[in-house]
Amino acid sequence: MKQTRYILLLILPFFLASCITTKDVRYHQPSESLVINEEGLVPYNVPVYRITKNDMLNLNIVTTPKGDAAQFYSTLNASLPGENETKLPTGGFQTGTGQGSSSVGGNANFYFNGLKVDANGDLNIFGIGYVKAEGRTIDEVSAEIQARVNENFLDGKSQVRLNTDGITFYILGDVESTGLTGEKKVHKNTLTITEALAINGGLNRTVDRTNITIHRKLPEGIKIAKIDLTREDAMNSPYYWVQNGDEIYLNTHAKNLNGFGKDPVQSLTTGVTALTTLLSIYLILTRL
Repeated sequence: MKQTRYILLLILPFFLASCITTKDVRYHQPSESLVINEEGLVPYNVPVYRITKNDMLNLNIVTTPKGDAAQFYSTLNASLPGENETKLPTGGFQTGTGQGSSSVGGNANFYFNGLKVDANGDLNIFGIGYVKAEGRTIDEVSAEIQARVNENFLDGKSQVRLNTDGITFYILGDVESTGLTGEKKVHKNTLTITEALAINGGLNRTVDRTNITIHRKLPEGIKIAKIDLTREDAMNSPYYWVQNGDEIYLNTHAKNLNGFGKDPVQSLTTGVTALTTLLSIYLILTRL
């Protein structure tokens, strides 16, 4: 029995250290470094999205019925009020430009009919020419295209609508988070990482919420950042806001890699099994 006590004393600290606590799974726990304004509100820190090479954009040029944009520009760039369908040169029809059902790996209709930012960072718009896009915001590029369009239409008689195909992001996690992983898309102007995870089912206990990795594509290259979702000061981070093209990596909690920690029952079962095995080995050796 004395040896049994020693074994229990040896295994107990390991068993306790391997258990996941509420601190490991609770979101936005109080943090003294949280920045709030004089009104007690957490200020928005939404980064402005800047276009990168190989981005796909959707362009509609809207005019009055008597100022049909299709007579100046490609019908793929023209959308006429009162007409839901824009006729394509092939004779087919589509609603708007770059719309359609999503499939694995992106929106095929958007890919074939949208505007691609080329290797030089430019948009080649039929009827307008090349427009510099890389490193600029959607609003900046829209303003330049609008200025070009105004050369053919009276002021206030046309409108340029340039957009991405919503916010597309990617989630990659361990085997137990396969229901959450994959390409995701939302049609919103802003999206927080907690919203992104919530609409996709949330995180299970195997994910280390203190070590979420984000790869963000910038015009200069890929920025790698980490965010701790258990701290409420995560809301002050620009990486709290998901941008188009973000890759979110869900790292497995170290406590789960050794078979412990997923839940108390599993930890107890694993601990009892380990203890039983050690006792069996001990009894066998003492009888030799």
